[in-house]
Amino acid sequence: MTIVRDISLGTSHSAHNESQNVERWKTPRRIEGVSNEPSIEVLGLTRRFGDLEAVRGVSFEVAPGETFGFLGPNGAGKSTTIAMLCTLLRPTTGTARVAGYDVEIAQAEVRRRIGLVFQDTTLDDYLTAGENLRFHAELYGVPKAEATERIRDVLNMVGLWDRRDGLVRSFSGGMKRRLEIARGLIHSPRVLFLDEPTVGLDPQTRAHIWSYINELRHREHITMFLTTHYMDEAENCDRIAIIDEGKIVAEGTPEALKAQVGKDRVQLHTDDDEATIKLLADHFELPATMSEGMVTIHVPAGEQFVPRLFAELGVGISSVSIARPTLDDVFMAHTGHTIRDAESSTGERNASSSWHRAMHR
Repeated sequence: MTIVRDISLGTSHSAHNESQNVERWKTPRRIEGVSNEPSIEVLGLTRRFGDLEAVRGVSFEVAPGETFGFLGPNGAGKSTTIAMLCTLLRPTTGTARVAGYDVEIAQAEVRRRIGLVFQDTTLDDYLTAGENLRFHAELYGVPKAEATERIRDVLNMVGLWDRRDGLVRSFSGGMKRRLEIARGLIHSPRVLFLDEPTVGLDPQTRAHIWSYINELRHREHITMFLTTHYMDEAENCDRIAIIDEGKIVAEGTPEALKAQVGKDRVQLHTDDDEATIKLLADHFELPATMSEGMVTIHVPAGEQFVPRLFAELGVGISSVSIARPTLDDVFMAHTGHTIRDAESSTGERNASSSWHRAMHR
């Protein structure tokens, strides 16, 4: 319950006081019913934990009604960025607006207009699904009559209305995740943040969760910001920002980013990987890297190039695979490694533990 209380409304800031600050990023621009301004605006945002710089000067905008994704490995800075946008962490430097309000000086206004689904469940297992939602609605000041109707609506949206009186401790992981999404929607937020929304779920359940998310987005007309290290999840986004080691290295639609790579990925198991990498550079003038235990190169028309490798490489090849450009290829093109290879990084794990400890003090 601590985390839920941490994201309740908090202390409000008067619009009069905020309007005294003449800086563009320090005055609210929220106008009810107007949706032509970005739902999220971020400029030069950084966050340090001692000597560790978890987020390093990120800048981006998210349009109203857009599904925007942060794609990157564990340790990239994704969760730390969400924590700042949701007012759970203060930025070290830089500025950010969510739903037209500055995340530092108008925290209460931001919190009224966002929903948040954490990586780890924050539901009360000893309450029913309906009781969890009722408690959250009360925290956000939703009138009781409206809350009753809203609870029914959101539980129907995620297919849990029939389980409204069931104790959450009896729910499966997928059901809990759907209930958390419903809870994030209970107060009709303008922006819904989803931090690794399907982590730990099996592929079939992940697919079901995404079918609910896509339906909710259209029915609720809200902006969605999600973090993920799953390539297939990123494909559901209108736009993605690829983040690595705290920096955004590429941004665009999934298709546009893949088109930029424009080459097939060829991976080889060989008798001598070091000799293969050298021969590829010297004889074929191709840069090669080790990725997932295989020699990896990117070439146009990979199926036409592979016969040349067998004929000219001079090193035994035990297996070869060819793949069309994927988001992992985009990530590799910009960082020199795949997301899977980068999972061993510990950057954000240390940072995340720091801010989680701070939240529970």
